Amino acid sequence: MGITVQNITGNTAMVIWPKMAGCVDSFYSIMYHPNWNSMLSSYSRKNFQKEERVPTTRSSFVVENLIPLTTYIMCVTCQSANPSSDQCRVFNTLERDPASASNTKKELALGIWLTSSVLLLIIAAVLLYGCLHLLYRRRHERLQEQNRTSKQEHREPWTKSVAYTSEEFSRQSQQTQHAEEGKHPGGIQLATIIENPSVCNEPTMPSSRSQERAPTTGQCSA
Repeated sequence: MGITVQNITGNTAMVIWPKMAGCVDSFYSIMYHPNWNSMLSSYSRKNFQKEERVPTTRSSFVVENLIPLTTYIMCVTCQSANPSSDQCRVFNTLERDPASASNTKKELALGIWLTSSVLLLIIAAVLLYGCLHLLYRRRHERLQEQNRTSKQEHREPWTKSVAYTSEEFSRQSQQTQHAEEGKHPGGIQLATIIENPSVCNEPTMPSSRSQERAPTTGQCSA
């Protein structure tokens, strides 16, 4: 078929083939396998590691993701047929390209940076949640303390008013008791004077008119 492999690098290779008349209405199959050993391997499609299908309008294809410093066999057939020896070529990949190595390092660094960023975001979110929860708890405790203080302030005037009322009531009771005690001795003395028969009536001083009418003498009841 006149298959050729060109532009070989550590990771890529371009395969070129002439167009075949039998593949006009189908496709081309590009099969390749690393570390090929023709003494032990046959040209069967199942022995190839990868297979790519290309439209019949194309006559070249760039194979990617190859392993550097590796021997490959690449075959081009029509419509997934088993290849023959004249449809295959063996080639060796080169060392890893500096550009691809730098790209790999960049991809690795980017992956590490993304992973670190995600972890930092998770840690920041956890810390933020903890701070907000602590602030909410402190605010709740402060509100509870304020409610308790306001309740105590409302209770103190009521207690003072009750104490003041009880004190006034006791004071009024004492005053009433003293007033009654002040009234009782006079009443007792008056009752004693009236009920005691041995008490003499004191002579009363008559007025001027009563003296003119009749003389007044003091009497002592027997």
